[in-house]
Amino acid sequence: MNITRKLLISVDVEEFDIPEEYGVRVSPEDKLNISRKGLLIMLDLFDKYNVRATFFVTAYWAQHHPELVRQLAVRHEVASHAHFHSDFEPAHLESSRTVLQKITGKQVYGFRMPRLQKVDYTALKAAGYVYDASVNPTWLPGRYNNWDKARTMFTEEDCYIIPTSVSPLIRYPIFWLSVKNMPDFVTRYFSNIILNKDQVLSCYFHPWELCDLEKYGLPAYISRISGLKMKARLESFLQFLQRKGEFCPHIEWLNDQLHENY
Repeated sequence: MNITRKLLISVDVEEFDIPEEYGVRVSPEDKLNISRKGLLIMLDLFDKYNVRATFFVTAYWAQHHPELVRQLAVRHEVASHAHFHSDFEPAHLESSRTVLQKITGKQVYGFRMPRLQKVDYTALKAAGYVYDASVNPTWLPGRYNNWDKARTMFTEEDCYIIPTSVSPLIRYPIFWLSVKNMPDFVTRYFSNIILNKDQVLSCYFHPWELCDLEKYGLPAYISRISGLKMKARLESFLQFLQRKGEFCPHIEWLNDQLHENY
C-alpha cells in the first residue's frame, strides 16, 4: 500500500427528501430515520475497513440526532451540508456551522452545498469556512455540468475548493451514481488512473443509499442498486481502496497540502 496516496471518502448526511424531486411525499420522520438507519450500516463498514471520513451534515438532521453526530466527531470530520437540505438562504451558512460546532464541540471547517448547487465563496469565507466540496468537475446532463472547473484543488476568493474526483482527459467521475451503476471493474480502472495521476481520490455517498429504495418511486439508476445490494457494492469498493492508500478526512488532507507547499 502506498501511504502517500490519500482517500477522501465523504458522506452527505441529510433529510431523505430525494423522492420529493419525483413527486413522492416522505414524512418528516422518515426523512430523518431512513438516513439514520443507513448511516449506522455505513459506520459499521467504515469501522471494518478503518475508514476515516468527512460527514457533511445538515444542521436540521444534527439537531434531531445530536448523540450520533457527536459519535461521528470522535473519529471523523463533521462538516456542514447547510441548515436544511431543501431550503437554503445565505444566513444558513453561519447558522449551520454554529449548530454543528455546538453539538460536536469541535471546529467546522468544510461545507458542501445540497445538490451541489453553486456557492458564494465570499459569503462562505465570511461565515468562517476554510474549504468547499461542492464541485463535481465532470459533464453530465443537469446539475453536474462543470467541465470548465479544475479537476484538482483550487482556490476562489481565498477559499479552498476540493472537487470530487474525475479522471484526466474524459473526466470520468467517481461518485455515488457511477459507483452504483457501473461495473466494479470500471470504477476500479478509473480510480487507479486518478490515484496514479493525482495521488488523491475524493468520492462521496449518502446513507440512504444503504436502505431499500424500491417503494419511493425513484428512477432505476437510483433505486435499482440500494439496500443490501448497495452495501455489497460499497464494501467491495472500500476493500479495493484499502489496498491503494490511506483514508483521511478532507481537512486533514488539506492541512497536509498546505504544510507541504508553504
